[in-house]
Amino acid sequence: MTDKLPNYGGQAVIEGVMMRGARAVAIAMRDPEDNIVLHTEPLGGIYKTNIVKIPFLRGLILLWDSMGLGMRALTISANTQGEEEEQLEGWALYLTLGISLVFSIGLFFVLPATGSHLIETWLGVDNNWVANLIEGGIRLSILIGYIWGVGKISDIKRVFMYHGAEHKTINAFEAGEELTPENVAKYSLEHPRCGTGFLLTVMLISILFFSLLGPMPNIWIRLALRISMVPVLASLSYEYIRWTANNLKSPIVRFMIRPNMAMQRLTTIEPDLGMLEVSIASFNAMKEKELEYLVP
Repeated sequence: MTDKLPNYGGQAVIEGVMMRGARAVAIAMRDPEDNIVLHTEPLGGIYKTNIVKIPFLRGLILLWDSMGLGMRALTISANTQGEEEEQLEGWALYLTLGISLVFSIGLFFVLPATGSHLIETWLGVDNNWVANLIEGGIRLSILIGYIWGVGKISDIKRVFMYHGAEHKTINAFEAGEELTPENVAKYSLEHPRCGTGFLLTVMLISILFFSLLGPMPNIWIRLALRISMVPVLASLSYEYIRWTANNLKSPIVRFMIRPNMAMQRLTTIEPDLGMLEVSIASFNAMKEKELEYLVP
């Protein structure tokens, strides 16, 4: 198997899977009549520029673009199910992204920092490492609890099954397997470039990063620092995930990513053959469009 395989990625949507390549994206979904509906389009011009090759900066740009793309894909899949009437575009899309970011930062950074500060004050903790371990423990608990909780919702369970189908399809492709539902079913639910692993990486790097910055006795300075450093943490985490995914032959790297792979067990569920069929259709449609858009 070649070492130069494209780093294809994807995302589960409502009753379907989005697959993203270097120049094209495809979404395959089951409609209410059980037909597979396909949507394909070229990726934005940002993917054709050299800016996506600049370490650290590329992480922020690609993550922001991926969030927007994922939000649109979810809207398209909801439209297919008759749950929505309009796609998110323009200011509505960016407003939705902004609200999602504010919610995420508040839940995973502001709330843990505030809770940790109260606990430290109550216990009289004055050791910076201990303080950051408390905050990090709260942050991880919220992340795991949130994912575990939403995973109990029946509709989200199906999304997690499609998430598993997406991982299995990419794993099968990277193994050089013929993409049939029966073949793809044999492959792992986990993948080293998963977004769930990225979230865990952000949480773990934040513990080390904030510990190195020293004690923050003032809660307002602490909160301001947590919020302002989110882009830095995201950039560092993106580069870490990228580096580990490109060095999987190393046993050390495989050991390092074990927590990320284990975390994915919360967001992936074994899919059925019909879901694998949808995921394969999305992957094949994406690859077909890749060939079209890569032609000079």
